[in-house]
Amino acid sequence: MQSALTAAQMRQAEQAGDDQLGMSSALLMENAGRALADAARSVVGPQGRFLVVCGPGNNGGDGFVAARFLLEGGARVSVALVGDKSRMSAEAQRAMKGLVSFGIAPQPLEALSRPRAGDVVVDAIFGTGLNRAPAGPFAEAIFRIYRWRRIGVKVVAADVPSGLQSDTGEAFLPYLEADITVSFGFLKRGQVVEPGASLCGELRRVDIGLSPVALQVVTGPVLRVVEEADAREALPARRSDSHKGTYGHVLVVAGSRGKSGAAALVSRAVLRSGAGLVSVATRGDVLDAVLAHSPEVMGIPMERAGALGSADLNILLEAAEEKDALVIGPGIPRGPETGKLIGELLERVDAPVVLDADALNAVASDLAVLRRAKKPVILTPHPGEMARLTGRSTKEVQANRLEVARGFATQHGVTLVLKGSRTIIASPDGELFVNPTGNAGMATAGAGDVLSGICGAFLAQGIRAPDAAWAAVYAHGLAGDLAAARRGKVGLMASDIAEGLCDVWTRWGR
Repeated sequence: MQSALTAAQMRQAEQAGDDQLGMSSALLMENAGRALADAARSVVGPQGRFLVVCGPGNNGGDGFVAARFLLEGGARVSVALVGDKSRMSAEAQRAMKGLVSFGIAPQPLEALSRPRAGDVVVDAIFGTGLNRAPAGPFAEAIFRIYRWRRIGVKVVAADVPSGLQSDTGEAFLPYLEADITVSFGFLKRGQVVEPGASLCGELRRVDIGLSPVALQVVTGPVLRVVEEADAREALPARRSDSHKGTYGHVLVVAGSRGKSGAAALVSRAVLRSGAGLVSVATRGDVLDAVLAHSPEVMGIPMERAGALGSADLNILLEAAEEKDALVIGPGIPRGPETGKLIGELLERVDAPVVLDADALNAVASDLAVLRRAKKPVILTPHPGEMARLTGRSTKEVQANRLEVARGFATQHGVTLVLKGSRTIIASPDGELFVNPTGNAGMATAGAGDVLSGICGAFLAQGIRAPDAAWAAVYAHGLAGDLAAARRGKVGLMASDIAEGLCDVWTRWGR
């Protein structure tokens, strides 16, 4: 997995590079500028020109170095300085002097010729240190570049598009959207979470001389970006001498009148994700509808009517015997005793559990039950459910996804999957992961049911809960991406995602 750092962590890594490897800030800037110039050349048209727009900080210094390398290669280059020259950092001043030695001095942006379609603007105005909305000449420059991009000018950003907060992914107003963002050394958090991820365009991480050893001095939680090889290797290979019992038996507690499809989607996803057996426990009046979707699914009728409650405990405890994982929640009939029932199951069932949908809403009033769970628990809330679990607004949750997910997971001793674009996964010991797969077509009814089924199947195959969670989220998103490539995003359905899992396993040789 790649690491995505905060600005403070990046400074620690750079200092370690200087102390341990002799990689001075000047040398790091030289390497960053060379990589930035290479990225700019890769998108210019045959008659294109370069306009490098620099701020007074070290990000501007990267831009000055990039301009020098472009000039050395014979390109047509103009360079603009935005902001007060007297407030330039020492490294930026050094880089600018190197540029001036080539006969070009930075000019005010308004004094330069307007770029044309096919030209490239190198955005080196703000870097990782931005913590407030751009104002004055900086805002004017960003607005100007924004308008140029709309007429076909390409934008290549140094580390982060200007206006983007590199720790959170928040986009201040005004902000730029880049065609390519060149990340120096390590990825930054704001590049891999939304909305920043969408603003970076093609994200290219380049080595500027910082050894992975530098990560060892970084303090605080490091966000890990799940990659395909990670998810593929997390899923065990199937042995030729195995049988259905080898891959686990999952109990799904889901469905109700009018929501039998939720139980069907979960159970189908369980089987499509490699579990050997799946049983569905649901009200007797909907069981036939659930089983009609998949003849491979076994049923456990819960004959009592109404919401799930304490009276259902014994039948569910009996059903959970010798099961390897449970998935509880999608489409269940929830009532005042449902939370108590789930708490008792968590305390007594000898298998890991996935809680989703109304199971999350049921335990929200007594989260202490999570700490009393006998085996690991995975929660898979969407932002609205997360808001109910934490007592915050959905807006607050979305504005602080990393901190909210990590805080909840460590406080309650669970693995937390905060769904959405760039789903966040947090482990009980504070590890943080972000998932890059998935698409807007997956914003459809039942997609979360499929994810909870994948999680349950992975748990049943013996994968530890945090690994099962991030691997399941990656596979789920990739299945959606492969399905969207065939069917488009507009009409994508949850059942398409479940079927797309077969394409994932084929791709992975599993």
